[in-house]
Amino acid sequence: MSLLEQVNSPEDIRGFSVKQLETLCSEIRKYMIECCATNPGHLGASLGAIELAVALHYVYNTPTDKVVWDVGHQAYAHKIITGRREQFRTNRTYKGISGFPKMSESIFDTFGVGHSSTSVSAALGMAVASKLSGSNEKIVAVIGDGAMTGGMAFEGLNNAGAMKTDILVILNDNHISIDKGHGGLHDYLLKISTSETYNRIKNQVWDAIGSTSLRRWVQKVMFSTKMAVFRSGSLFESFGFRYFGAIDGNDIGQLTTTLASLRNIKGPKLLHVITKKGKGYRPAEEDQTAWHAPGTFDPVTGKRNIPADNTTSRYQDVFGETLLELARADSRIVAVTPAMASGCGMNIMMKEIPDRTFDVGIAEQHAVTFSAGMAAAGMLPFCNIYSTFMQRAYDSVIHDVALQKLKVVLCLDRAGLVGEDGATHHGVFDMASYRPIPNLIIASPLNELELRNLMYTATLPTVQGPIIIRYPRGNGEGIPWRGVNFMSIPVGKGQLLRDGSDIALLSIGPIGNLAAEAARMAAERGISVLHYDMRFLKPLDLDILREVCTKVSKILTVEDGTVAGGLHDAVASFTAAEYPGCTVVGLGVPDRFVEQGSIKELRKECGYDTEDIFNAIVKLF
Repeated sequence: MSLLEQVNSPEDIRGFSVKQLETLCSEIRKYMIECCATNPGHLGASLGAIELAVALHYVYNTPTDKVVWDVGHQAYAHKIITGRREQFRTNRTYKGISGFPKMSESIFDTFGVGHSSTSVSAALGMAVASKLSGSNEKIVAVIGDGAMTGGMAFEGLNNAGAMKTDILVILNDNHISIDKGHGGLHDYLLKISTSETYNRIKNQVWDAIGSTSLRRWVQKVMFSTKMAVFRSGSLFESFGFRYFGAIDGNDIGQLTTTLASLRNIKGPKLLHVITKKGKGYRPAEEDQTAWHAPGTFDPVTGKRNIPADNTTSRYQDVFGETLLELARADSRIVAVTPAMASGCGMNIMMKEIPDRTFDVGIAEQHAVTFSAGMAAAGMLPFCNIYSTFMQRAYDSVIHDVALQKLKVVLCLDRAGLVGEDGATHHGVFDMASYRPIPNLIIASPLNELELRNLMYTATLPTVQGPIIIRYPRGNGEGIPWRGVNFMSIPVGKGQLLRDGSDIALLSIGPIGNLAAEAARMAAERGISVLHYDMRFLKPLDLDILREVCTKVSKILTVEDGTVAGGLHDAVASFTAAEYPGCTVVGLGVPDRFVEQGSIKELRKECGYDTEDIFNAIVKLF
């Protein structure tokens, strides 16, 4: 029996020798690769953090002591050794375990995560609660170098340092988040961890001392001194933290020794560990961006199973190529992304016009206000943020963009249900959230060509103020768009997809293609469906609504977002005021958080796949 098969909780590893811990880490690494090869997930960061997860559970008395993981991309080993080894095979699948730490899933998951930069604040809250309750719990926050660029992380550090709270923050530094790191903090950390003098002297000292008790004594002495040659953490010390490191985060012996020493030091502490993203699996080490979330692959050869090219483009490709085309024609166009250049397609323009493309790091609020500043100075910013992460910039959209009626094109990628990343990543709240804000235009394209034309329309001088364009993750409908001449789309005007006289079907966005198929199926049953693609949630096409309400008395709305507050509520509010005789039924995401699964599975669960839309038409008829 392998060591891993003997581990059902952290208690099982606490009697292991360092050699056994090394073997365990190797077995976890092999098991993780095996599982993720057929059931894909966030592999790269978790491979690099295996030793860190094992060391934390080895030294700390979890779950009494609490470890808070930031984002959770690096927490797979944590899940595997906390009683979920077999369940890990269901990671990110429908009805399986979440891809992120989740309080309802395990007592070892001390805080639910998925968005970045939250760990320090959450851990600080736990540390204060521990002090107030008189318990003796130790609290640890693990945060990556990418997440450390988020403003909330600095707010937490500032507060924790000022309060002199007993907390350990571990900075897991692998020099990359999803894309290559950007910004002053990234450069600072890189300088610390790659300092030639620092590493030369450190290695000479460790080699001379060896793995003896003298080495542990010297480490303790170093921890309590201010020798600049070993200490480079002035940034964190300015927050009131004692800085330790940088140390090798893939050396289980060094990690356990260091953590054991730090566990007994009171007050706010920060340990800087250097890990290698993709550690122990050469393909993941050599292409860290691609192997952040590689999809399925052959675990032996490392060959990724990339779908063959076809005529169906991803919406992200449409965005990226269209943005470059527009930027070439208009020198005012600039592009902004918070660390998602390759994911959203902005890397296409970044490669060709780097001086007008800005990756600001994981800082959504800054990305929006930075864009607003450029707009105020006469530029035309396209700011691309995943819908779920745009939630963090809500105030910036209201106060810095909409209130001042600045022309910023806010492209919300991954809108609607996104699949296996689950509740923390579904982009289902955007239409309901932004619909009440004055001066905003909110649009959603039916297909690839409409996305291209909406982006073009946003650049026209006739379009005043900010515009939100939301579109989903993944492939479009196979509509030709490359090289097609641009056409402007009248703002606030929908389009007729099918004429009919029995029931009205109103949809917005690509989900309208499923609705169109349902309308066709209904026609085969003798039900005449009047189908409009609304295109704009704001301004709403009132001419269409008046026409619909004069022709039929039953309306079905369909949206890839929350029914509450979105298209359904907009239509229902209108009919209640002007056509109270109309019945309005809405399909979309219900009033609850939706967990992980394939998009097909989740649409079925939420009741708005093609069959559900068809059944709703029949029932309403």
